[in-house]
Amino acid sequence: MLTSVIAAQGGNIFPQITDVFPDQEVIDRTLINTWEDKPTVDAVKATGRKQLIIAGLWTEICVAMPAIQAAGEGWDVTVVTDASGGVSVEAHEVAIQRMIAAGVNMMTWVAVASEWQRDWARTEHIDELIEVMQQHGGGSGIAYMWEQQLLNTPVPDSAK
Repeated sequence: MLTSVIAAQGGNIFPQITDVFPDQEVIDRTLINTWEDKPTVDAVKATGRKQLIIAGLWTEICVAMPAIQAAGEGWDVTVVTDASGGVSVEAHEVAIQRMIAAGVNMMTWVAVASEWQRDWARTEHIDELIEVMQQHGGGSGIAYMWEQQLLNTPVPDSAK
């Protein structure tokens, strides 16, 4: 689910995010704590899933509040720490500490993507994963491109 806060007042989600999920309607809400927004919670529950993966603009507010509440209600909640950010490093880190104390799991986006992929022999979405890694994986993306370049370099024929 993608949610915004009062989109008409500048609360639109960046296209870099919405473009990744073109078929998802953004739920516009007014509540600070997403987990208090009935349309959002109803939409999440309608998926039938039991695990939430959360990232947001302000770790100490947009992420911590719903993550702590959902975990308290028995949901398996994971926060993507490097896809979230606080108003300061301290705010981000304190929010993470609060959530850990409340039983929320912490992961980075590469760890989430790797758990979803699980096995390089699963090729159904490997092209998409590689594209994301190349565009957003920093050194790992660059290393992958370099490795592919080396693997595709013709080996000179030593018999000549």
